Order: sequence, then C-alpha cells, then structure tokens
Amino acid sequence: MSAPAESSTELLDEPTQADGTPAVLGEEPVVAAPTDGSKARSTDGAKSRSGEDPAEKGSAAAGDATAGSDAKKSEAPRAVKVAAEKSDAVAKVDAPSSSTAGAAESGGAAESGVASESAGASETPAKEAAATEAEEPRPEIRLQVFGRTDVGQIREHNEDNFLVADLSTANRSLMEGDRVQVLGPRGSVLAVCDGMGGAAAGEVASQLAVDIVYQHLLSGDPPVDHDDLALRVVEAVETAGQRIFAEAKADRSRRGMGTTVAVAALVDDHLFLGNVGDSRGYLLRGERLVQVTRDQSLVNQLIEAGQLTEEEAETFEHSNIILQALGTAESVQVDLTYVELRRGDRLMLCSDGLSGMIRNDEIREVMLAFPDPLEACRELTDRANQAGGHDNVTVVIANFDGPGLAEPTTEDVLGLRYQKYQLPEIDGPRSGRVSGNGHEAGVLSSRPSRAPEIEVGYSDDELPYDDDVHDPIELPHEQPPSWIVTMMIVSAVTCLVVLGYYLLR
Repeated sequence: MSAPAESSTELLDEPTQADGTPAVLGEEPVVAAPTDGSKARSTDGAKSRSGEDPAEKGSAAAGDATAGSDAKKSEAPRAVKVAAEKSDAVAKVDAPSSSTAGAAESGGAAESGVASESAGASETPAKEAAATEAEEPRPEIRLQVFGRTDVGQIREHNEDNFLVADLSTANRSLMEGDRVQVLGPRGSVLAVCDGMGGAAAGEVASQLAVDIVYQHLLSGDPPVDHDDLALRVVEAVETAGQRIFAEAKADRSRRGMGTTVAVAALVDDHLFLGNVGDSRGYLLRGERLVQVTRDQSLVNQLIEAGQLTEEEAETFEHSNIILQALGTAESVQVDLTYVELRRGDRLMLCSDGLSGMIRNDEIREVMLAFPDPLEACRELTDRANQAGGHDNVTVVIANFDGPGLAEPTTEDVLGLRYQKYQLPEIDGPRSGRVSGNGHEAGVLSSRPSRAPEIEVGYSDDELPYDDDVHDPIELPHEQPPSWIVTMMIVSAVTCLVVLGYYLLR
C-alpha cells in the first residue's frame, strides 16, 4: 500500500511555498476550482495567504474575469494553463484514498493472482514429477537369441518347429540384426515344439502350435502384471491344443497328430515357462545347469514314484512315451513354472532329440564353452547328430543381460530350482485346469523335476514325499478293438480244426 504514495510523491518533485502549497515561478498563484478530493486543502491554503474568505475571493476573481480587464485578459490563458497544471498536481496529492484504494484493489488482485499462480505452480511440478516418474523408462533388459532345428540322422523329414519373437515389434526374424532384443512393453516369447503323428501331420501340428502361441500373446493390450502374463501363456498353449485337436478331428489323414511344447515368455525379470510333453527348458546360472521344466512322461513319473532309478531310465524301453501332448485331447494340463532372472543367465529350450542324445554335463560344458547362442546351437545339434541323431533336433538359446537384471549372488546360484507358479483362483471353466499344487506364487513345488542326471538344486529330504500331492501313475495301455479279437479267435479255432482233420485222416 505504501508504493502508490511514494509514486505520487515523486510526481510532485517541484518548487513549493513555505506552507507546502505548490508555487509557479514568476507568476501570481491562481487557484482553480478545487475538486472534491482537494477542496479542503485548497480552501485552507487560500485562507492562509490572503486572510479573506475563499468564496469572496472566488467571487471577486469571477467578477474581474466578467468585467474583462485588459490585464487579466492578457494573462488569462497562461493563468488558466498554470491553474490546470496545479489542479492536476494537487488532485494527485489530495486524492490518495482513491488512488490508494485502486492500488490496493490492484494489489489485492495481483496478490490473488500471484497466490493462485503460486498454487498452480506448486501443483504443476508435483503433477509433472508424477508423470515423469510414471513415464520414466524402466531399466533395460536385453536378450541375445538364436534357434536351430535339424532333421537328424534317421528321420526323413523334420516335424519340429521353434519360435523366437519380439512381441513389442511383432518380429519373428532371426536375421543378424534381429538376434539382440530389448524388452518392450509386450516382452518376448521363445518356444520349441516336437511334432508327432507320421507323414506331414506332426509338422502341421508343431507349426500350428508356434503360430497360435505367437498370435495369442501378440493380441490384446500388453500384460499388466505377472499374473496376466502367466495366464496368457497358459491360455495360448490351451488354445493351440484345442485348435490342433479340431484340425485332426476334421481331417482323417491327420488323425492322431500332436505336438509337445515348451514356451517361455517375459516382460521383465520374471520368466514364465509353460510345458506340455517332454520338451525341456534349462537355465544356466554361473556354472550350474538346472532343468526348470518337468517332463510329462512315463519315465519321469516312474522316477518320481521311486519305481525306476535314473540309471535304469537311460535304458528303459518306454522312455519315448509321453502322458500329454497338444492335439491328442481336447484339453490339457499346462505345467506352469517361473524363474527370477539374474544378469548373465542363459536359457535353453530343446526337444527330446537333443536331451535324449546328450548328457546334461555335456550340455553344460558346451554352453560354458560357447557364449554366443548361434555357436552354442550349432555345436549342440552337431553333437546330437554325432551321438546317433535318432530324432529331429531343435534348440533355442537366449542370453539375458542389462541393467534391469540384478547381479547373481551365491544364494541365487545355489537356490536356482524348478518352481511352480500358482495362478490366482478364477471362477469359471478355467478353475482347476492349470496344474498346480496349491502353493502360492513363488513358493517351491513339492514335486521336483527328476529326469536322468538333472540337477534340481534340492533333495527329497527338504520336501517329503506325499501321495496326495503327486499325480497318480497312469501306465499307458492299448486294447485292440473287439472285432479284431473275434477274428483272431475264429482264425485260431479254424486252424485247429483244419490241423485236426489232417492229423486224423
């Protein structure tokens, strides 16, 4: 409020008389009609100078002006001008209340504006900080990937297929520039499928599986959390199984076709694996190679039940029998597991054409000796062929790196193991379809993967055997149709009759 008064005082930096009233050099003071704001001060000034009543002096001045004396006429324009200037100056001094009020009003408005601007300014940085924090890019996770498939030494055609895809860019290429991926909002997916069914049916089934898994994970919005991604992996595998089953049912030439699948997907440091059949997933951390999937095969269930040793499993005559495959039934149980990745981890997915030909110690040695996924894939397929190549050989290897992954500790290396991921309960037809044992996500399953010579990172003593937890062992059996049995009996009886006839002749 003091600023307007100082400003008005500066405007009156001119000569004044002893009583404080403005003076004009070389001229007789002429008092103009005062304004309302300056009337009191003008009247007092007039009394102090002349001792006369200001009204009378004003009347006399008016009479003189009316009489039109020559002296007054000659000085009138100049006096009027000076009077006007004085009146303006006096008005500026004597009306501080109005100007002060205006200034106060302006100041109040200004202060209000400043306050609102300050509030807005203080609110804006908070919003910008929150937006920046929300949009701040997460630490980078990189994948160096490669995959290879080979027909082997015995089979005439290759029924295996594999998938390596960056879901954020919808890119399935393995050209040199596409072998390093940076995880985007949709993440990446890797898969290996081992087809079966004879002729071209196995190849069709495995190709359908990788295509449907890819399209399913690519559709819709990006996953919002770990449960969402895990559920999509299970749904993708189940959808592929239903589609293959429908195709086999519709085409008689493809009856009985099916495929195994081992699929891995991630959007951050949590890697989810869905498995049906006996294709495998391994993780190399440090110098430890651990199988992070579980074979759905007869030999593996016999080992887990204690009815077969690992040494006996190597020569078991039914080692190629699997308990589940996509396309052989309308629904399947997906074995869902997960791994919390660390920097430097290496994932390998493979068909049984590789894991059945090469011991796990040899696989570990190759992966340690060949850090480049391309070189490691080539070496592993070559060794499988050298060992006999009895089946198609398929392998996919991915190296994980980047600031988005933590450095592995000794506990991380020693604690690496097969872990089930339990999805939250969902009402509807899906309930009970995902294989699990009731443990919460992140808690170890009581059923380790125990394929021959697979290091699992813990022993059965830590988690006791429980018949209620383990799946019942279902030995596969085939029963010929009744008409074939009847024909065999009739043929045997006929042979006996004919033989008796000739013997009794």
